[in-house]
Amino acid sequence: MTNVIAYSLFTDFDINLFKSGKHYRLYEKFGSHITTVNGIEGTYFAVWAPSAKQVHVIGDFNYWNGDEHPLNVRWDASGIWEGFIPHVGKGHLYKYRIHSHNNGIITEKSDPYARRCEHPPKTASIVWDGAYKWKDTQWMKKRKKHNALDAPYSVYEVHLGSWKKQVEEDRFLSYYELADDLVNYVKDMNFTHVELMPIMEYPYDPSWGYQITGYFAPTSRFGYPEEFKYLVDKLHQNDIGIILDWVPSHFPEDAHGLGFFDGSHLYEHPDKRKGYHQDWKSLIFNYGRNEVRSFLISNAIFWLDQYHADGLRVDAVASMLFLDYSREDGQWEPNIYGGRENLEAIAFLKELNEEVYRSFPDVQTIAEESTAFPGVSKPVFLGGLGFGMKWMMGWMHDTLQYFSKDPIYRKYHQNDITFSLAYAFTENFMLPLSHDEVVYGKKSILGRMPGDEWQRFANLRLLYGYMFTHPGTKLLFMGSEFGQYAEWNFEGSLDWNLLDFEPHKKFQNFYKALNMLYKSTPALYENAFNHDGFEWISYDDHENCVMAYIRKGKTPEETVVVTCNLTPTVREKYIIGLPYKGKLEELFNSDAEVFGGSGIANSKAIATKRSSWHGKKHSAEVTLAPLAISIFKYKI
Repeated sequence: MTNVIAYSLFTDFDINLFKSGKHYRLYEKFGSHITTVNGIEGTYFAVWAPSAKQVHVIGDFNYWNGDEHPLNVRWDASGIWEGFIPHVGKGHLYKYRIHSHNNGIITEKSDPYARRCEHPPKTASIVWDGAYKWKDTQWMKKRKKHNALDAPYSVYEVHLGSWKKQVEEDRFLSYYELADDLVNYVKDMNFTHVELMPIMEYPYDPSWGYQITGYFAPTSRFGYPEEFKYLVDKLHQNDIGIILDWVPSHFPEDAHGLGFFDGSHLYEHPDKRKGYHQDWKSLIFNYGRNEVRSFLISNAIFWLDQYHADGLRVDAVASMLFLDYSREDGQWEPNIYGGRENLEAIAFLKELNEEVYRSFPDVQTIAEESTAFPGVSKPVFLGGLGFGMKWMMGWMHDTLQYFSKDPIYRKYHQNDITFSLAYAFTENFMLPLSHDEVVYGKKSILGRMPGDEWQRFANLRLLYGYMFTHPGTKLLFMGSEFGQYAEWNFEGSLDWNLLDFEPHKKFQNFYKALNMLYKSTPALYENAFNHDGFEWISYDDHENCVMAYIRKGKTPEETVVVTCNLTPTVREKYIIGLPYKGKLEELFNSDAEVFGGSGIANSKAIATKRSSWHGKKHSAEVTLAPLAISIFKYKI
């Protein structure tokens, strides 16, 4: 039997923190770590398997022999098995062969802390160090300003496997190739951030990355871990932030994954009513187990620490908050107070956000949460969950439903498009038009728009203009910025050939200009999350389907006025009320010819009159282009 040298990276303090659920840097201890012991180069291995009676490291260095390289169990009841194996180094494949006390069950598992995994469908872990010399010092110094809640935040959501493909070779672009193509594109389009759908290793392409088996390893589909760091580095060097989708809500049952890890329900809750997702056929983490909380929070910190991520978008938060999520009566058990809230998951989310913001105060956590659960984006010390932002799912649903209606019927649904402002400041909302809105028969965003081609593009320009002038930050799924006709297909590539056609090219130019306007107009972002940044002019002109409102920055000089004409009828000399004497100068008009519009505009400055309207002391007459949004600088 090949020798395994007794060795440990754990101190007594580490063990106490781990057992109490307060160790948030477990990736520095667990997993495989290349090191030198007694002058011999090799690798230290450590794995948590408290129900095991034996744990062996199997790999290509011992011909996957389950009788060699047994790890030593610690004496402190931590359930940790560890040891140093000489002459095992970078690039070696391995798994843990675990003999359980539970009926002699034997499992062969990938390393939960592996820094690199084999390309699926292969499932072994790979010893790796991922050394990389970062060049994003300037971004890291100033990113607090870019990621702040009073900064412009326009996010481009990307699925790396289908954004663009290498057509000639029928393959994915590599991280290196994406560091050129994707970074240059995002910068040219004036987005401030990129959000990547999960890039942690996952076995099944149709899961889009949301069924993770390698929580600490960037997927090998696109290259090596240090190559992913290079992509992040390039984004930062071009002043673009990166948000990573993160999935602490569930994990797949694949044999090499976390499920039934040591022959027991180690990571998942043992009660199926709390430990199994019926919708997704996956397992749910046991948030009440200290070591599991440490694992998850360490994983979140890992991506912020080791990969310089600027934020985490936390997936499926609603499914974590409620014990009866997608369950019928009798399929769930109330909490100790008789309620439906998952108290252990709530405590975990609070602890997660406290640690993230304590260690990285210049990043954001963003909750994908679709219910009316209160205080999702309020600080923990004020009774909230502690997220920086929350997706505004109600706005998304109401807005897409409204814009899918023929304009002739919109006057009966004015309340649908204005309702979001009744609760817009109850949370720090992000307005999402994400991948979920362009799959499963829902059509693309452009495909939802009514009318002929001209009207569909005009409607889409109006929708996005409304999105960018509505309080909150912005997120758009890839392809929607140039009017993708087809639904998203994760197996293919975006239809970049559409840019050979004038309507799509002009629409792409529109979105580029809209992003630039947003970034250069403080009134549209400085007060994105408070009442001081918004004032209605008119929300009840049902007959004409017109909305008008004011957006305000931190100084009066930054004020802008917005009008939305939600029908194809041109409205000349339309009167809007204004609170102060001044002039309106049109900054932006979605009906401009350069964007594919008809070119109807307010070409001259418009002086206000001392004539009350809409309950305000002053007013002005403006021209409303068809199916268009106009944004005016309000010079007071």
